[in-house]
Amino acid sequence: MLSDKDKAYYAWQLNVPGFGVEGQEKLRNATALVSRVGGLGGPLAFSLAAAGFGKIILAHSGELREDDLNRQILMKHDGLGSSRHEQAAETLRRFNPDVDVESVGENISEENVVGLVEQADVVFSCAPLFEERLLMNREAVRQKKFLVDGAMFNMEGQVLAVKGGETACLACLVDEPPEHWQRRFPVIGALSAMMAQIAALEGIKMLTGLGESQVDKLIHVDALTMNMRKIKVRRNPHCKHCKV
Repeated sequence: MLSDKDKAYYAWQLNVPGFGVEGQEKLRNATALVSRVGGLGGPLAFSLAAAGFGKIILAHSGELREDDLNRQILMKHDGLGSSRHEQAAETLRRFNPDVDVESVGENISEENVVGLVEQADVVFSCAPLFEERLLMNREAVRQKKFLVDGAMFNMEGQVLAVKGGETACLACLVDEPPEHWQRRFPVIGALSAMMAQIAALEGIKMLTGLGESQVDKLIHVDALTMNMRKIKVRRNPHCKHCKV
């Protein structure tokens, strides 16, 4: 149940038609997993905290570097050389102390993916490596969880919303990590943040039933022309994840 404080804090979004108190209560009782919390995952996690998710689990290893600061908005300049997941958690707790934030100093791997996805109602895949994205996709499909996968390259971005076991998944489109793909790629932070907001909204819509979630569609944004397309995708009958 929402308290009077909650109703005051989230008053503007409680007025959104089709959302209301019921939608806010669903978010309050939901757990989101976000991996990782860099240029894409950071703005996304911030919006989840603003929306009032009950719990957010952050998974990200490594220390903050100078080339992270132009786009990783949960970090701070005096945190250079310090743990990124701890800085991100501190920022979110300071912004909304009513959200339970758990931070894990690990990237998604075969060793931790099952347990982390088990704890979540919705998984936000924000990792730069296909190996991690496909692991999260596999477990979301197997455990029948909601998944939102976001990605960008240069001035283009994409978001895929997945209802595990029901709709087309990431592995239906890409079954193996592309050869020669590297963790570092060209991108402007504003594009990462744009795709983060689209991904956050798709996760909120799936959890609350607000509007029409864009499952079975790949949302593609070309920021140079500001064109947005929704590309119809279908489940691959040979997808090794959907067949699990």
